[in-house]
Amino acid sequence: MTKQWDHFIQGRFAAPEAGGYLQEYKPMTGAPGDEIARGTAADVDVAVNSAHAAIAPWNALKQIERGRLLLAIARDIRANAADFAAQEADETGKPLKVAAIEVELCAQYFEYYGGLSTAIHGEQIDLGPNYHCYTTRDPFGVIGVILPWNAPINQAGRAIAPAIAAGNTVVVKPSEFTSVSLLRLAEMAVETSGLPAGVFNVVTGTGKETGEPLVLHPLVRKVAFTGSVRAGREIGKLAGDRILPLTLELGGKSPNIVFEDADLDKAVMGAIMAFTINSGQVCLAGTRALVHESIFDEFAERLTAAVQKVPVSDGVEFGLGPMTTRAQYEQVGRYYDVAREEGATALIGGEMPETEGGWYVAPTIYKDVRSDMRIAREEIFGPVLVLIPFRDEDEAVAIANDTEYGLAAGLWTGDLSRAHRVSARIEAGQIYVNEYPAGGVETPFGGFKKSGYGREKGLEALHHYTQTKTTIVRL
Repeated sequence: MTKQWDHFIQGRFAAPEAGGYLQEYKPMTGAPGDEIARGTAADVDVAVNSAHAAIAPWNALKQIERGRLLLAIARDIRANAADFAAQEADETGKPLKVAAIEVELCAQYFEYYGGLSTAIHGEQIDLGPNYHCYTTRDPFGVIGVILPWNAPINQAGRAIAPAIAAGNTVVVKPSEFTSVSLLRLAEMAVETSGLPAGVFNVVTGTGKETGEPLVLHPLVRKVAFTGSVRAGREIGKLAGDRILPLTLELGGKSPNIVFEDADLDKAVMGAIMAFTINSGQVCLAGTRALVHESIFDEFAERLTAAVQKVPVSDGVEFGLGPMTTRAQYEQVGRYYDVAREEGATALIGGEMPETEGGWYVAPTIYKDVRSDMRIAREEIFGPVLVLIPFRDEDEAVAIANDTEYGLAAGLWTGDLSRAHRVSARIEAGQIYVNEYPAGGVETPFGGFKKSGYGREKGLEALHHYTQTKTTIVRL
């Protein structure tokens, strides 16, 4: 049974000022789902003013008290994990077991930053016996958070937890395709966990009608955005006029380098995970497999055979789920056409599968690919992998860096000296060695080049939600 959802502002649900609603759809079937409020600048203004009014009382709490509230949110997420996972799976098309992992990660972010809340402090600087000089890390105030549709509850925890742990308040705009899990999270945080009203607000709607007014609002002091390079560029232009600090986590076309001394069994399975994770709908996906020429044919054969065994999800177990939006489903199909036009050879996939409803695509591997082809340069955001051979280490690094992106990279080798040497030369924000992906909520994450700037996750993200103030006292 479908439901209509309003914004969540000042600790309660609030109907949209203009009275409009948007339809969500279920990726597994294509059927209509819930409706969400169609926000406007008027709704954003109410939410931002609510968040602004909550700053002073939120910062009046001791850091350890704010931390306890974040830990309570983590506890309550876990207590309601089954319901959150079911909602996430319904909206995104993820298999239920994958959605459960995303929910657990959200809980871990609130747990991690709740524990770190008392670690927000400055330092003393020695200016000699006549001065007392120290720094403090102050919150910005209201943070605008704009989230993508591919991992809504995971990405929400990643941005919201460090922002409020640092003493900020937030107004969050989820994707109009996947808004409900965030609305339920905000409601739970206030009504069950005890988060003060106004600290965590949600305004739903489109990027143009809701996201843009959020970036432009004069009381918003920083924006954290995860999404496409195109949208990130537009936000950057708006923010530039306001001199507004940003955290941008954008696209990727990440290389996954397999050297001749790699454990092929592990490299094959790692390569599958790298390009099929979340059906390829992750910015860090390893969608360019660079393979040493001496093992290229064997690797391609073994990889193709293994991909044939990747199951289509039944909605519960691990497997390849659908594209989350119809537009993304159609985009993957267009890239199949591009690959044919460019002369790439499909070892598996490359055609839209016949399905009875749902936005499913086939895992696809291409060979006979050059680095100047569109399928090797553009982010497809689906389970599509290109195989490119290389002769030696220098060529591998050159191909890996021959991209406008720089989010992540993988290395498969038995030589740890080579692993460190190559990692130092790769232009990417996160390097995985003999596993893809790797890390946790503690590891800083973000991109080089057009993959964005600023960092999420880890202690570094907490610092990105503060601004340094220096106080110098003449004694």
